[in-house]
Amino acid sequence: MTEKTSIVVTSIFSPNTALKLLAKGAVKNGWDFVIVGDSKSPADFALEGARFYSLDEQRRLDFKLASICPVKHYTRKNIGYLIAIRDGASVIVETDDDNFPEDPFWEPRTKQLAATHLHTKGWLNIYSYFSKSGVWPRGLPIEKILDAPSVQEKRENERRDFPIQQGLADRNPDVDAIFRMTRPLPLDFDKRSEALSLSNGAWSPFNSQNTTWFKESFPLLYLPSYCSFRMTDIWRSFVAQRVAWECGWNIVFHNATVYQERNEHNLLRDFEQEVPGYLLNDKIREILANAPLRNGTANIAENLRICYRLLVEHNVITSAEELKLLDAWLDDVARVVN
Repeated sequence: MTEKTSIVVTSIFSPNTALKLLAKGAVKNGWDFVIVGDSKSPADFALEGARFYSLDEQRRLDFKLASICPVKHYTRKNIGYLIAIRDGASVIVETDDDNFPEDPFWEPRTKQLAATHLHTKGWLNIYSYFSKSGVWPRGLPIEKILDAPSVQEKRENERRDFPIQQGLADRNPDVDAIFRMTRPLPLDFDKRSEALSLSNGAWSPFNSQNTTWFKESFPLLYLPSYCSFRMTDIWRSFVAQRVAWECGWNIVFHNATVYQERNEHNLLRDFEQEVPGYLLNDKIREILANAPLRNGTANIAENLRICYRLLVEHNVITSAEELKLLDAWLDDVARVVN
């Protein structure tokens, strides 16, 4: 049976060039394209090749999460994931409304990849394997930027399943405000002959700008709401990779297949939103590394609950209301997954 691929984006803007290119490519390649709006989205949003859901339309959906998910927040994207899952997606490709797809973006997504496996423990700057410029990814602890961990590279002899795959973004890559205020951009990454995967115990942030999720990993898509806007996808990535290890999965990173022409940002405001990450990311690693998770894919939902419960208890996630959102998400996913 042919796998159904869905693109999921959230946007508060009228259809721009990036969204139009995504819609055109979705039609050409037979992909579904779901756009979820928020309170600032234009009431007359319409884009051929995409299905747009306004805030009112989202609330009328038969999802527990739709009525309680915060507004004016990037985590409305969770509703887009649920729509894609409900409608039969077996692959979800997520990106943002300022990322422009390049030709390789539209290549069929394959769960099995050949990869070079990076064996280490602790934090790893994955960008350093794609560029010698000194660039680091948003979410890497600021105190670890200059560290050079001991890493053993081993090429896998056989293709393996990678249910979560992170693609990079050229031109204006996903870096933090400190980088943007102190280093030159644009920047394009080098092209590698094959992807890189991280061993259990090797930690790297990954984002929501160019990420592919296969069906078995769908519960891990959940974006937390009770944290800063600039940390929601980063902290999700830490939880996702910790739970993934219990499933026998490793996160894989591959060449850029999009380039970003970044929407207007206030860099000092971005910095303010990133401060919780600078202060807490290594603490999160330690909390999650010691979390008493259970082995196997059957335990994904309970492992997620354990991780977020610990983050709430340690005041990383700022409200216990997060656990109600997570329960609603897990109930919705369990009910609509095909």
